[in-house]
Amino acid sequence: MTKPEQIPSEDALLVLFANGDPRAARDLTDRLAPRAFAVAQRVLGDRAEAEDVTQEAMMRLWRMAPDWQTGQAKVSTWLYRVVMNLCLDRKRRARGGAVGLDAIPEPADPAQSAADRMQDNARWDALQQGLMQLSDRQRQAVVLRHIEELSNPEIAGIMDITIEAVESLTARGKRALAAALAGQRKELGYSDG
Repeated sequence: MTKPEQIPSEDALLVLFANGDPRAARDLTDRLAPRAFAVAQRVLGDRAEAEDVTQEAMMRLWRMAPDWQTGQAKVSTWLYRVVMNLCLDRKRRARGGAVGLDAIPEPADPAQSAADRMQDNARWDALQQGLMQLSDRQRQAVVLRHIEELSNPEIAGIMDITIEAVESLTARGKRALAAALAGQRKELGYSDG
């Protein structure tokens, strides 16, 4: 059984992959792809597009693996930046064409009751709709900071902006998101008390 201290770092896994270890690729994919997908889905609001972005981002990771310089950056930070750039590219190409949020299914959790799932779906849909009302940069900053829980310096590196700009974007984004969701607390099952 693998002890926590024996779990290889993302850097180590990438180097192992570059040296031909297929298990390292599987382990790194298991570790990074779900989070990359979650970010892409939150930014794009479309499951199929997010899957395509995640696949392309992971392919770019594998292509650059032989040139990876350990210690230069975190592998996950590099991957987030690629995901964000791919999302921006797709949004630029798709200006004018929008996919309805109802077309994005929420994965079912068998541990929850139907009522809980419906409530969670309504909350997720409301959050997604609120996120889609933000500017692209605010949405990226809010998703990375408050959903993916990255630090401001990591976000600054991903978005290629200053930490102060990250703080400003997240603060403005949170205010705009709160305004977009105002008046929905009771409908979404939150008590005011």
